Amino acid sequence: MVAPQDIAEASPGKLNASWPSWPLAVGLVALSIPAAITLANQTWASEEGAHGPLVLVTAAWLLWRQWPELRRRAQPGSPWIVAIGLAISLLFYVFGQAFDFITLNAAGLYGAGLVMLYSLFGAREIARNWFIFLYLLFAVPPPRSLLDNLTLPLKQFVSVAATALLRPFGIPVTHEGVIIYVAQYQYLVEDACSGLNSIVGLLAISLFYIYLSRGSSLRYSLFLAALAIPIAVIANIFRIIILILLTVFMGDDVAQGFMHVTAGIIVFATALALIFGLDSLISALSGRRKFA
Repeated sequence: MVAPQDIAEASPGKLNASWPSWPLAVGLVALSIPAAITLANQTWASEEGAHGPLVLVTAAWLLWRQWPELRRRAQPGSPWIVAIGLAISLLFYVFGQAFDFITLNAAGLYGAGLVMLYSLFGAREIARNWFIFLYLLFAVPPPRSLLDNLTLPLKQFVSVAATALLRPFGIPVTHEGVIIYVAQYQYLVEDACSGLNSIVGLLAISLFYIYLSRGSSLRYSLFLAALAIPIAVIANIFRIIILILLTVFMGDDVAQGFMHVTAGIIVFATALALIFGLDSLISALSGRRKFA
């Protein structure tokens, strides 16, 4: 039973925050269903967007974990800001849905969710829990044109690096642009092997790990994220090297079959373990509070 004095001391904002805005919540669910179907068909089924569901689930868990604190500190946001934010978010959502532009579609849904949370808890609590909302942005797929511009130089770099590392060992490999020639075979280095997918996945998981182990330390998050980028690129160079060696010694069927996917998983897991290992080493050498 709640004591009368407890009720008297509670602010109206905190009492209102304990009751979700049902119209906004129902509307958000209605928007989420078609967006989730589109994401599942276009992005989540591919290697470049495979981290999306993981980000959504873990971000939801982080939000659920903070929910009691959010309710306790809640100061509901301005209705005018909510109305303007929803109008802009819905404009993005409808435009993305109508023209099959998945980035705008997902961004509109993200904005609508953020506005709903602002209406319940206010700007101060959104800012206090900034990491969760920044982390959730990894679930929004970037524009295809941006990916193409980023992956092309990465594909060229990993092609050059992989062939340069193998030639001194007498491996019959050369390259022309993003095409690698191995004996009588030729392979196109695809977007999945460029390293960009690994960079995004490693960044998302690394930031999640940092938040759990260190809290929302912006400086350390940026520091470890900077380390994750070269690690992801180097990991994909070795992924290509593994596939070339499999082709030379075991044949094209093995390299392009089950081992193609397995090599990617092993290399990604190794890169992730290296990130965790570097974090532990840095903690041991410099102390956990240095970057806090």
